[in-house]
Amino acid sequence: MTTTTPVPGLSGPTAAAAGTVATLLAGHAPLGVAYSGGVDSATLLALAVRELGADQVVAVLGVSPSLATDERAAAHATAEVIGARVVEIETHEGSSAAYRANGPDRCFHCKDELFTRISDELVAELGLSAVAYGENADDAKRPDRPGSRAATNHRVLRPLAEAGMTKPMVRETARALALPVADKPAAPCLASRIPHFEEVTPEKLRQVDQAEAGLRKLGFTDSRVRHHGDVARIELRPEELLDAVHRREDVDAVVRAAGFRFVALDLRGIQSGAFTLPLVTRSHD
Repeated sequence: MTTTTPVPGLSGPTAAAAGTVATLLAGHAPLGVAYSGGVDSATLLALAVRELGADQVVAVLGVSPSLATDERAAAHATAEVIGARVVEIETHEGSSAAYRANGPDRCFHCKDELFTRISDELVAELGLSAVAYGENADDAKRPDRPGSRAATNHRVLRPLAEAGMTKPMVRETARALALPVADKPAAPCLASRIPHFEEVTPEKLRQVDQAEAGLRKLGFTDSRVRHHGDVARIELRPEELLDAVHRREDVDAVVRAAGFRFVALDLRGIQSGAFTLPLVTRSHD
């Protein structure tokens, strides 16, 4: 049974976009939502639950070494707030030579594995009518999102992007829905910390996961530990760089404990798409 009830607290273009998302989801029950626990997939999940009902929506969480331990736990906590059931599915993108090769299209192979597993293992078992994922309208314009191609190949719905819901609009909707991740920083998979054309391995992913978890325990709110062999290059929020310098011994200790020999602090701070954007932008020139 659908509600198509306006989200309280929303108005203008954001309210219109949220209403369009609901319309796009109508008739697609039971629905599987490819879910990571980030603000995009959580907002899509919450809107789907509002429109279709909790018993007609399942959040599908792909689990592999590229998923940070803390992110996995947080995803379950957010889904509990939404009132959605979570089904974990083990993905094996690391078995793909193309994924391990770590070219700019790595995300395609990861998403292709996720959507293939969902199709092969869950669609029939759960009787899913469709699968959707949380690409927003801003993501759809970026050249460094090859995972979008995998969604097209598997006929996965992208209602946020189709409704024209940008990242700020997603966050506004998440706040209106009182989601705990409304202001959560982006959390790309751990493989994004490894420079392109350097092999992705479980050990490298473990090192990054442990180092970033250590930084969180020190109180740093967001970080990227870029893996350069023996060297860990740390990206932090610009306003937290000085604190890292003052606490350099603590920072050095937690990152070296993850298996790095040297620790460097990048003075530019966090750079989204630091490895991928220069490559794909050059290829589009």
